[in-house]
Amino acid sequence: MNKKDKIYIAGHRGMVGSALLRKLQTEGFSNFVLRTSAELDLRNQQAVADFFAQEKPDYVFLAAAKVGGIIANSTYKADFIYENLMIQNNVIHQAYVNGVQKLMFLGSSCIYPKLAPQPLKEEYLLTGELEPTNEPYAIAKIAGIKMCDAYRDQYGCNFISVMPTNLYGPNDNYDLNKSHVLPAMLRKFIMAKRNGEADVTIWGTGSPKREFLHADDLAEACLFLMENFNESGLVNIGIGEDISILDLAYLVRKIVGFEGEILTDPSKPDGTPRKLMDVSKLNGLGWKAKTTLEEGIQKVYEEIKNSDWKQ
Repeated sequence: MNKKDKIYIAGHRGMVGSALLRKLQTEGFSNFVLRTSAELDLRNQQAVADFFAQEKPDYVFLAAAKVGGIIANSTYKADFIYENLMIQNNVIHQAYVNGVQKLMFLGSSCIYPKLAPQPLKEEYLLTGELEPTNEPYAIAKIAGIKMCDAYRDQYGCNFISVMPTNLYGPNDNYDLNKSHVLPAMLRKFIMAKRNGEADVTIWGTGSPKREFLHADDLAEACLFLMENFNESGLVNIGIGEDISILDLAYLVRKIVGFEGEILTDPSKPDGTPRKLMDVSKLNGLGWKAKTTLEEGIQKVYEEIKNSDWKQ
């Protein structure tokens, strides 16, 4: 990538897209083509075709997606599969039609089977049943990986796929009905401290283990792979360490300074028992995450601690 190449970041206002934009700007890239979802509906085939024909980007980061936690995934199954398939089908196809030099498709660790061996290696894709609560989303993301590979095989397109682990950072979603576990937890503890509450309840048993990567580290990894990886298949992006949900709650409580109790609610779903990425492929290419979980959460807490969330 040259500093003057035209770069389209689909989803530039989301957590991932905004981190990519910040990183690229820091590295001296300046020729961006950006559209909000109000300006360009990526589900609209004709609108996406017109946009690509007019703008002709050189590089595309496909970070736009409909995303959410367990509640959202379980409730809006049709929306998750339809909208994500439409977004990626339109963007990937038009990248081919308009001669984009390289496209990066961003997926999710939920593409792996629910009971796959841990840590999750790239070759475990399609070796077992998916986690039912997010199966429609996962199937859309798997289709995106296979679409990139198919366009590479048939048309010679340099389209690559990366699978980030659970992310957190600036521009995360703190809506308790739609957010992922870490932002939801941060909000709960911040509000409990603010309101002088005696305890905070977390969903499930607290036993599932999850891995968390700061969005700024993800952006750095994406730029590294955009410049150094040109193969079919996929690359996991993660930190290579995980933590139980209960231990995460204790860590967040410490950082926030909440002094009450932590309660669990086993009537709520746990989701996948464990999701740890095997990052040996990424490390072997020459990139490793830098931000520890405690450092990252502390950074996010300082950014959001005075947020005025609507109850």
